Amino acid sequence: MNAEAFIRGNTILTTACHVPEIQLHLATEIAPIWLATETWLAEHNVAPPFWAFAWPGGQALARHILDNPALVAGRRVLDFAAGGGIAAIACGMAGARGVEASEIDPMARAAICLNAIANAATVTPAHDVVGEQCRWDLILCGDICYEAPMTARIMPWLTDMARTAEVWIADPGRAYLPLSGLDPFASYRIDTTLELEDRTSRDVVFYRLRAAG
Repeated sequence: MNAEAFIRGNTILTTACHVPEIQLHLATEIAPIWLATETWLAEHNVAPPFWAFAWPGGQALARHILDNPALVAGRRVLDFAAGGGIAAIACGMAGARGVEASEIDPMARAAICLNAIANAATVTPAHDVVGEQCRWDLILCGDICYEAPMTARIMPWLTDMARTAEVWIADPGRAYLPLSGLDPFASYRIDTTLELEDRTSRDVVFYRLRAAG
């Protein structure tokens, strides 16, 4: 079974509650896809299927973009750690000049491609872009500060990117969000489930990241 067949066999094409304009291949129940992925993992070394869920940060970004398309129209956008690519697809629908969606997980990149096709959006999947030179006008980061090692690795690079690009972090209250260098500018309350979170909604705050120095 290849990646596309695995995704189609373990998800359904549906919409996230706050972004009905975008169709995504999503898991409707956590247990079946996680069990399937455990089997797949043993055979193909695949990461957990974070791409199969519309996390609060990504939903909030997509909602904000679709409601305010002028913020991305004509701009080169990176959806960083994109998951299934919901924010990237929103940018494509809103008239971005070019959209990349970066993910280190090859299964997530396959899901991004399928989701983009489902919405007739042009999105280019990218691998690990940390350390690359800036080629974007806007970098979107949805829910990226949930692990200390990841946060420690990516924040110096993102702070450097903020010298030449606008960097947004949409954070739903994760433990490792930096305590400085962030300017809040919007917020959304996003419904979630107790299967994914420890509460039934998350308040997602948008921050602009300030450049170092």
